[in-house]
Amino acid sequence: MSLKDKIIHEALRPFSSKGFMSTSISDILESVGTSKGGLYNHFKSKEDLFFAVLSEAQKIWRQRNLAGLDRFERPLDKLRQILENYRDLYLADTENFPGGCVFVALAVELHDQQPHLAQEINQGFDRFKDLIQHLLDQEKAAGSLRNGIDTGMAAEIVCSGILWACVTYTLVKSRENLDCTIRGLIDYLTMISLNNSSDKQSQMCQVKDLSQE
Repeated sequence: MSLKDKIIHEALRPFSSKGFMSTSISDILESVGTSKGGLYNHFKSKEDLFFAVLSEAQKIWRQRNLAGLDRFERPLDKLRQILENYRDLYLADTENFPGGCVFVALAVELHDQQPHLAQEINQGFDRFKDLIQHLLDQEKAAGSLRNGIDTGMAAEIVCSGILWACVTYTLVKSRENLDCTIRGLIDYLTMISLNNSSDKQSQMCQVKDLSQE
């Protein structure tokens, strides 16, 4: 690991547990075992380091939460896998995120104090919600969601549930509560979907009956 990568890694950990504002350059230097000169050779300022850490956190997020999606063809199965990955791979990653979800922690901390930095994180939340709705839209286009399901609203529900899971796990580190929240979201996806051929056949028959009235 290069010195630059080590600085990013060691900054990411306290950013997730203490926040950006409460993490001093001295804290990072002590963890890395380098001088201010070594740090400022790679980063012009603490804010410059923030963007490097954010980029690294986003890369890890993608690696953890999107793992294994290529094993599934059905969009709803991909979404279920994302939920399980959140629980088992992302929030469980105490090596990189000892404080829990770094994005939630930083967004809350920086909302008032550094809104331009918080905005960078909020854009990530928006992209995630767009991904969820895209998968739901694909599912709906395939005729595999129940009639009347608003994919935008469903995406809001799933995204809000995931954020709630991140917040509560960050606060109390309860695996039981985390499991309960993720199971609830998966149950919700099951409820709004047409799970098997008999469900689909039933809906087709209902449409046929209506057309004959």
